[in-house]
Amino acid sequence: MENNVFEELAKRYDTEERMELAKIILKEVRPELQNSQSKSLIDYGSGTGLISLELSDLVDSILLVDSSQQMLEVAKAKITNKGMTNARVLYSDFTQDTPELKADIVLLSLVLLHIPDTKKILQELYTILNDGGKLLIVDFDINENIYHPKVHNGFTHEEMKKALSDVGFTSIEMKTFHHGNRIFMKQDASMFISSSIK
Repeated sequence: MENNVFEELAKRYDTEERMELAKIILKEVRPELQNSQSKSLIDYGSGTGLISLELSDLVDSILLVDSSQQMLEVAKAKITNKGMTNARVLYSDFTQDTPELKADIVLLSLVLLHIPDTKKILQELYTILNDGGKLLIVDFDINENIYHPKVHNGFTHEEMKKALSDVGFTSIEMKTFHHGNRIFMKQDASMFISSSIK
């Protein structure tokens, strides 16, 4: 991942639009975390914690992992300001080197599109999950209007399900839950949520 882009963005990352989108995503993710009070969550590619810090009441602990130090600084300030005791941050890029971590739930929210080798990252996340653990992915449906050398133009449900099942995930559920204007590189787009079990 091109860190510097995200380093530059960090201080002004939480725009109105991003916060609105985060609310829509949260509405979809929260029900997936019912009965998770004793569980640990890793938010991979957490950015400033727009999503996961709003989930801290549903889980035992949250680890925000990002490859942008600046994004994590913003997240850390939020954790301190809110007096949160069950959230911490980790500067890491699992596409380079995956630390020895274990979690019951891993969340990737609008992150997969930035990772060139989808299969490799899914394998890393599979390894991190405890048996019976859950992987939640929120991302964009395939969008023919988008072309960018560093970003996937979304994913089809078929390719996503195949990639997950190839890695070993089961009980794969997936649905499109939101259509929005200009939400994906200034194009209208739809988002999906997928939930799968190790």
